[in-house]
Amino acid sequence: MADTIRTPPSPEEPAVGEQDLLDSASAGARAIRGGAIRVITFAVTVLLGVGSSALLYRHLRVVAAGHYVTILSLVTLCGGLTDAGLAAIGVRGLATRDAEGRRRLMGSLGGVRLFLAFVGVIVAVAFAAVAGYGQTLVLGAVIAGVGMILVVLQDTYAIPLTAGLRMGWVAAGELLRTVGTAIAIVALVLAGAGLLPFYAAVIPGALAGIALTAWLVRREVPLRPTVRLGEWRELLRNTLSYSLATAVSAVYFRVAIILVSLVSNAHQTGYFAVSFRGIEVLVSVPVLLVGAAFPIFARAARDDHARLSYAVGRTFEAVWIVGLALALALVVGAPFIIEVVAGPLFHPADQVLRIQGLTLIATCVGAVWGYTLLSLHRHRQVLVVSLLALALTVVLTATLASVDGARGAAIGTTTSEFALMVMLGIAVRNTGLRPVIGGRAFWGSAIAAAAGAATLLIPGLADVIRVVLALGIYGGGLLAFGALPRELIEQIPFAARLGRARR
Repeated sequence: MADTIRTPPSPEEPAVGEQDLLDSASAGARAIRGGAIRVITFAVTVLLGVGSSALLYRHLRVVAAGHYVTILSLVTLCGGLTDAGLAAIGVRGLATRDAEGRRRLMGSLGGVRLFLAFVGVIVAVAFAAVAGYGQTLVLGAVIAGVGMILVVLQDTYAIPLTAGLRMGWVAAGELLRTVGTAIAIVALVLAGAGLLPFYAAVIPGALAGIALTAWLVRREVPLRPTVRLGEWRELLRNTLSYSLATAVSAVYFRVAIILVSLVSNAHQTGYFAVSFRGIEVLVSVPVLLVGAAFPIFARAARDDHARLSYAVGRTFEAVWIVGLALALALVVGAPFIIEVVAGPLFHPADQVLRIQGLTLIATCVGAVWGYTLLSLHRHRQVLVVSLLALALTVVLTATLASVDGARGAAIGTTTSEFALMVMLGIAVRNTGLRPVIGGRAFWGSAIAAAAGAATLLIPGLADVIRVVLALGIYGGGLLAFGALPRELIEQIPFAARLGRARR
C-alpha cells in the first residue's frame, strides 16, 4: 500500500523510534499485514457475533429484536455525532508529531472524547424519552450508553497502537471485547433474560479490552484524560469541519433505522434491523483496511504527494477487491445468512439484505477517498459532501420506507451510499491528486464479480453451495485476470516463495 520512497525526517518528527517506520520502505508491507490481521480477527468476531446473534434474535423474536437494534443504533448514532471523528484526527496527529506533542495530544484527546461521549449518551436518552419509546427502552439507552463510553475509552487507548502500525495488538483488544460481549449474550439467553439486560452485554468485554490496551500503551502516553479547556477548544477548532463531517456521516447511515421505526410498522423495522445490523458490522471492513494505511497517508500527505498517490492507488485496488467480494457474498447468500442469523421468521429480510449488500462496494471505495481527503486536511469538502448525503438519505429513506417498508429503506440507503462515493471521488480529483489505479485490478475484479453473481441464474442450488461457488468463481477470476495487486501477493508466504523460485 505504499512504495519504497523514503523521505527525510522533518524537525517535527522524532529522530529515532517507532514513528520512523512510517518513512521506511517496510511501512507498506507492515500496513498490509496489519490490515490483514485486523480483517482476520474481525472475521472471527463476526463468527462470534453471528453465533450470539442467532441465539439473541430467536430469543427476542421480531418486534423485540427491532427494539434492541433501534436503541443500539440510536446510542451509536449519538456517540458518533459527539465523538466527531476525533479518533482519526488523533491517528493523524500521532503520525506527524514528536514524542512530547503526542503525549499532550493524547491527554487532551482522551478528555474531550470521554466528555463528548457522555453528552452523546444524554442526547440518546433524551431522544428515546421524547420519541415515546417507553420506560424499558429509555433505560436500555442509559445502559447501552455506559457500554458506549467504555468502548470509546478503549478505542482512545488504541490510537497510539494504530499510529505505530501495531495492528495486531489493536485487533487483540477488539477481539477480547467481542468475546466478552458474545459470552454475555449467550449467558443471558440461557438464563431466559428479558430485553433490558442485553443492552449491558458489551460492558464486560469493554472492560477487559480497556485493561489490555491501557497496559500496552501505559509508558507511551498518559492514561488519565486531561481537562484543559484551552487545548480542547484548540483541538476542536482546528478540526471543526472534519468533526462535523464525521458527525454527519455517522448520522446519515444510522438515521435509516430510526426513520423506519417512525414511518413504518414494528415488523418492517425488525426486518430492516436484521439486515442493517449485518451491514453495520461489515462496513467496518474498509475502515480496518484503509485505517491500517492511514498513518502512511498522513505522513506522505505532509512530505511526498507522489508517494501519497501511489499509496492511495494501491489501497484503492485492495479495498475495491474486498468490497466486491463482500457485496457478492451478501447478494448471492442473503437467504442463507438470514436463515442462520435470525431464523425463518425473518425470511422477508432476504431481499433487504441483497439490496443493502451492494452498499459495501460504495462504502469500501468511499473510505479510501475519505481518508485521502483527511490526510490532505480537506475537511470542508468532506463536510459538504456528507451534508448532501445526509439530506439525500433522509428524503429517500423516509419516502421509500413509508411506501415499501424495509425494502424501500434499503433502496434509499444504498442509493445514498453510492452518491456519497461519487461525490467523495470528485472531491479527491479536485485536489489535483491522481491515484495510480491499475486497470487489471479494477476491471478484472469487476468482471470476476459479475461471473460469480451469475450463479443466481442456476436453478436448484442449495443456498450455501451457491455462495461457495460464487466466491470460488470470483477468486478464480481474480487470478485469471491478474487482478490482485503485486504488493498483496508478495505478502502471501507461498506466493512470495514461488516468485523467488521462478526468478
